Amino acid sequence: MVNERKKLFLEREFIPTVQQINSSVEPRWGKMTVQQMVEHVSMIFKVSTNKIAFPATTAAEHLPKYREFLLSEKEFRENTKAPFLPSEPLAMQCSTMQEALTDLEAEVNHFFSYFKDDPERKTLHPVFGQLNFAEWVQFHHKHVKHHMKQFGKEIPVA
Repeated sequence: MVNERKKLFLEREFIPTVQQINSSVEPRWGKMTVQQMVEHVSMIFKVSTNKIAFPATTAAEHLPKYREFLLSEKEFRENTKAPFLPSEPLAMQCSTMQEALTDLEAEVNHFFSYFKDDPERKTLHPVFGQLNFAEWVQFHHKHVKHHMKQFGKEIPVA
């Protein structure tokens, strides 16, 4: 069942929160700039709607433990690395921060339209396995909360 508070945060509050971050602020941890983080989050929204695919990285026997973490309110640790991404930040794809924000907003909106008629549809998260809409909402909220905190913005748990 979808957490409505998290869904509403992603739909209505996330983009304005990201827009409040000064693009020159230094991260509390990690190597990404604000624009790299915005592009990274946008890419993960694209994963949730099958625009981008990465192979699964989690062995089947470990999925229950990983899914337990996903569905909990435990936060990602600082410097958590996605095993399907390189250790260094990806090169920026957008020429400006505004272009990156526009792309992120489009991908967030696409996420909601993608699952609108079939919230039980599943797409592959490389670490957490096949996720439906409610599970992706949980993941995206946990993921963006982590990156907002990385750049000094606290968001509600919900």
